[in-house]
Amino acid sequence: MTEWFKEWFNTKEYQEVYQHRNEADAKELFTLIMNNIEIQKNERVLDLACGSGRHSILFAKMGFDVTAVDLSENLLKVALTNAHFENVKVRFIKADLRHFWLNEKFDLVVNLFTSFGYFENDEENFSIFSTASGLLEQGGFFVFDFMNRGYVENFLVKESKGQIAGEEITQKRRIEGDRVIKDIIIRNNGDTKTFYESVKMYRLNELKMAITEKGLAIKETFGDFKGNKYIEESSPRIIIIAQK
Repeated sequence: MTEWFKEWFNTKEYQEVYQHRNEADAKELFTLIMNNIEIQKNERVLDLACGSGRHSILFAKMGFDVTAVDLSENLLKVALTNAHFENVKVRFIKADLRHFWLNEKFDLVVNLFTSFGYFENDEENFSIFSTASGLLEQGGFFVFDFMNRGYVENFLVKESKGQIAGEEITQKRRIEGDRVIKDIIIRNNGDTKTFYESVKMYRLNELKMAITEKGLAIKETFGDFKGNKYIEESSPRIIIIAQK
């Protein structure tokens, strides 16, 4: 399996396809986190796989000392631009999370909005839990937000189409084994580009076990950004709050 994320996340097409991402979702998740952890302003927050910086910037606007990490140079440039626009300071770092480490500790580590499951095997995917645990202060919190496998299996939209800036975008989705795969076909004036996503799906019990094995205690689980109870068959998200 190719490391599709290295190419796809660095394209302008990725930003076009996902430009609809709702700021309201990010704010809801931020509120849910703040209502369920104990953290003081000026304490240190680490955003692992920060993308374009939506969540990092929200934490910075609330007065936290924020460090944010992502592999995509393109998305980090967007994140830095967004931070400047919001007049907040975030330390952005370009790194592959499989090999990322800092000689410092944080009060909160987050991995949000399905920024997980891209790698081929569990060892690489679960390495983020080791990193989070190792970089947390004793008593610090880890918040993890991922798609719910049961929801994907029950409600997968196999194909959707749309137009953005004159381009016709077709997204085709399928499940192969324990991975959900998406083909993104972009047509513009006879030119066709095809991109690919592949994310490994996990169930709640698998994730909880992997997290607790790294020395983190599960405190809360939720099934959506509003904080509703997790239901395996119908909750759109798996949100886990753990503490070291």
